[in-house]
Amino acid sequence: MLKFLKKMFGRDKKLYEKQKHILKSGTPEERLHIAENAATHPEALYFLAKDADPNVRRAVAVNKSTPVHASALLANDKSPDVRLALAARLVELLPDLSAEKQSQLYAYAVQALSVLAHDEVLKIRTALSSALKDHAKAPPKVVGQLARDVEREVSEPILRFCLALSDEDLLEILADHPSGWAVAAIANRPAVSPRVSDAVFGANDIPASLALIKNKGAQFTKELLLKIIEKSRDYPDWHEEIAVRKELSLDLAQRFAGFVSQTVLDVLSRRDDFDPETRAEIADIVRRRIAFRGDDAAEETPEEKLARYIKAGNLTPGVITDALSWDDHKFVLLALAQLSGIHPIVVEKMLGAGSAKPIVALCWKAGLPMRVAVELQHSYAHLSPKEFMYAKGGTDYPMSPAEIKWQLEFYGVELK
Repeated sequence: MLKFLKKMFGRDKKLYEKQKHILKSGTPEERLHIAENAATHPEALYFLAKDADPNVRRAVAVNKSTPVHASALLANDKSPDVRLALAARLVELLPDLSAEKQSQLYAYAVQALSVLAHDEVLKIRTALSSALKDHAKAPPKVVGQLARDVEREVSEPILRFCLALSDEDLLEILADHPSGWAVAAIANRPAVSPRVSDAVFGANDIPASLALIKNKGAQFTKELLLKIIEKSRDYPDWHEEIAVRKELSLDLAQRFAGFVSQTVLDVLSRRDDFDPETRAEIADIVRRRIAFRGDDAAEETPEEKLARYIKAGNLTPGVITDALSWDDHKFVLLALAQLSGIHPIVVEKMLGAGSAKPIVALCWKAGLPMRVAVELQHSYAHLSPKEFMYAKGGTDYPMSPAEIKWQLEFYGVELK
């Protein structure tokens, strides 16, 4: 296309002189004929871009020989049909112009497209959006403008499909608390980066969150998937989609398995990236936690349930985590009091202190493994990950005996 345009500038001067004569004294039909003719000299076409007849100006807008710098005139033309025709031609030119992004021709085209992206006529912005949504070389500035358009039919195609739209634009749009359809459009993009996935989920739009989970092109960090898993306790229709996510690691699968149905367990058991031992462990977790809930869960009080486990000699660390998976905090509190010998009121203060250290000391006194302390920090105390205390060397308590003693004595617990 560029070679063709350069060739046009070298046309015979005699042809240009003939065309100039028609421009001065020709009829509208003659001017229209010149405007439609690909052999017309570019300077003549630039002149005709200001013609009084909108049909002539429209013909100039679609003529392949019209110089790109005439776009500035045509983008502000008073006729919507002229502006619409210009939009189509500029989109057609983009593949050639984008190869010379530093050129003046590219700058002229982008400037004109930017004007059209703000056009007051909806059908022009809609047509431009439809044309650019699948255009990998669309100017980022222009698609950014279209993505922020107040009209859904303009912005949604760009938000949903346009790969030229930057993550920075998407994050800025999500930060402005857009409508649910806009969040869903971003969630359904062919590719969603981890940063954008986190922002989509952070918008707290339930349909968009489910769309994001279903989207195989969306990338999740481990931290985001953990947040999704925890929130999915309240949304069982998310479970099967989470179960097939490639980011689901063994430790996340074990956490997830604690509150899902047998159907989801079957999905997990078919994953070939988990070994047989892992799948068996997940199955055992599900069976144990279903048993904890029991058929008479609505009738049995936490005190009665605790007494049942004590009588059976089965008040184990696994039971504590089972109770946490069902958010049965009253049972957890009573069980920790039973195992530690600390009064339930004091146990409640330690769990609600907003710090990891009292929880770690409590679990040590209760004779529980450090992994239970980590789960309590997360599921009961709801501390942020940066406030967590983790096991030292994978299993050991991270606090010294003196530190644990100090924490317990602070809450009035004496060590014998």
